[in-house]
Amino acid sequence: MPMMNYVAGTVTKRLPKVISPRTHAIVDYITAGMFLIAAALFWRRNKRAALGALVCSGVDLTLSLLTDYPGWVANFISFPTHCKIDVGLAAMVAEMPRFMKFEDDKQKKFFTLQGGSIIGAANLTDFDRPVYRRQERREHERERRAS
Repeated sequence: MPMMNYVAGTVTKRLPKVISPRTHAIVDYITAGMFLIAAALFWRRNKRAALGALVCSGVDLTLSLLTDYPGWVANFISFPTHCKIDVGLAAMVAEMPRFMKFEDDKQKKFFTLQGGSIIGAANLTDFDRPVYRRQERREHERERRAS
């Protein structure tokens, strides 16, 4: 895991959980939009970085659309599970420059900062309320019945 993700995770892990689920949803959609804008800006100079940004945008947007944010419509992924997936998404975003072979280019900074901000938002989100724990239990029971 890149250093920025480690630092952001370490700093934000013990801070108070101040981001509400609604705010987290808004942050996720803004993040997906930022990846789309970056893809457009990177397209002429660095196609690999642009494609990496498109992939990250698609993954972030899909995750957000499938998440059961309290008060929203979709219910495929519980909100606590979404926050756990965000940690993996942050790692994927931070490793995208290495994966797409543009780790020596200046576009790497964007992915590094985005990865750190995703893990920071996940760590600062309050997803440990009793209602979310009930959702997790229901999800585990459904999985157990299905198998």
